[in-house]
Amino acid sequence: MKLGLYTFASLILILLIGAFVYTLELGSYRLDLLNIRLPITIWVVLPALLLFLFTIVHMLFYGLRNYLKIKKWTKDTETLEDALYWSLVNEPKEQKYAMDEMGASAVLLGKSNLTVLDNVEGLTPRLAKVVNIIQKIKNGEYIDLKEAKMAKVFNAGNEILVKNRLNLLESDEKFVESVMKATSDYSEDVQKEALKIFAKRSDFEEARKYSKVFDVENFLVMLNRVSVEDDLKLNRDILSTFVEDLNLRCEDFIKVAVVTKKYFKPDENLMLFKTFQEKNEKAQNAYLYLLFEYELLEQAGKFLNEQEEDEFIKFRALYDLKRQNSKYKLEDIIDIHSVCNEPKYLLK
Repeated sequence: MKLGLYTFASLILILLIGAFVYTLELGSYRLDLLNIRLPITIWVVLPALLLFLFTIVHMLFYGLRNYLKIKKWTKDTETLEDALYWSLVNEPKEQKYAMDEMGASAVLLGKSNLTVLDNVEGLTPRLAKVVNIIQKIKNGEYIDLKEAKMAKVFNAGNEILVKNRLNLLESDEKFVESVMKATSDYSEDVQKEALKIFAKRSDFEEARKYSKVFDVENFLVMLNRVSVEDDLKLNRDILSTFVEDLNLRCEDFIKVAVVTKKYFKPDENLMLFKTFQEKNEKAQNAYLYLLFEYELLEQAGKFLNEQEEDEFIKFRALYDLKRQNSKYKLEDIIDIHSVCNEPKYLLK
């Protein structure tokens, strides 16, 4: 019963009792203990009135107690929603709960990431919004987090943020170059994907600006895109820049030489690789390869004579055979992609 209704009903009952006793004209009664004389009507009504007052105090006390408890539960439900939110976005945060009953279980959310496997109905607007956004991102859609007022929600390595940026890379070429310009602002996965896309779409003149953030794999991807119809603006200076900035292995120099021999003039190509091998001995096999490809047997012999006898065994065998019979071709004797298998190069 509501307090107002109880008060109204109780006062009406007390008044009725008082009125009834009053009509009996019972006179008055003296209480010697307190030396008080009062009408009988008052003595009858007084206990009921006192009971009413104590009942009101009792109801107010327990009502306030329940109110405070409900308020704690309400606050904890808000805290729980907050914990669910941060767990959904993979940024779990420890929360403080007013009720031990709630905190004993909900504390797990501060150490957990939640994954929604299906559609969920009946969520609060805040949770419904974040679940919808996360599902769109996981389905390959890019979401403008600033517009969604979630720009400051995710840390740099958060997989949801990373996936959202990967989605943007697929649809926005400008963003690809933005990542290339400021790789330190993005996670390793985003950097790698941006570089991969950039290497498939750009030419060497554009790529030269980012040679220091390139890796060998994507440099070779670009190199293998060069064709007679489109040289991707590759020239000696640009190639030299990449060779200086990348840690090419012996087999990488071979792969470069296989491509450049098709598009660079022999003199130009030989001069380039001569420079490479003088600065980096891992380019020596590639230089020898070009000498034999261009049938410069005398220069090849001179180079081999300057090296240790236990080095370049395959090329030495080819050199001896070609001196006896010039009809032998390099590919008849040597698998060019295996010349780097000497112990000298396997350790590097």
